[in-house]
Amino acid sequence: MILKPHDIYVLMKLVALGESRWTYACLSESLFMSLSEVHAAIKHALTARLYDDLRRMPIKKALEEYLIHGVKYAYPPDRGGPTRGMPTSYAAPPLNQMISFSDDLPPVWPDPEGSTRGIEFSPLHKSAPRAAAGDQKFYELLALVDAVRGGRARERDLAVREIQKRLQNI
Repeated sequence: MILKPHDIYVLMKLVALGESRWTYACLSESLFMSLSEVHAAIKHALTARLYDDLRRMPIKKALEEYLIHGVKYAYPPDRGGPTRGMPTSYAAPPLNQMISFSDDLPPVWPDPEGSTRGIEFSPLHKSAPRAAAGDQKFYELLALVDAVRGGRARERDLAVREIQKRLQNI
């Protein structure tokens, strides 16, 4: 069984929710995914030992290890040309407050309603801009994962530290 990018997308939502109770229907609605996609993502995470079905939460240490060492190899971002979108990686919170970046166009998830012109950076799931717009914690987690997926060494190091901090709270 191979994990898919949207499996990590769903797990990041669970991290953002912390100890809050959730249902598959609520996840489906908030992630703009079908119920069957959400169910399959949880099943994949369970099989990969990244999710604890009894606690209904991600397994912190296993997920941390996968995020730090696996996502950059498993899900390298597709980069495109200039587009309008939502900032990600080092151009989004919290890294945009820690790193000053050049005048180059920042990485963005393509989104016609986005506020920033930048270079296309493929999200883990096509609905990431819509889902992240309504959940700041989730947005920051996805941006941190993107910094690990496609950032430079300094950006990756800062993102890893932030991810580790945030995983301590679940």
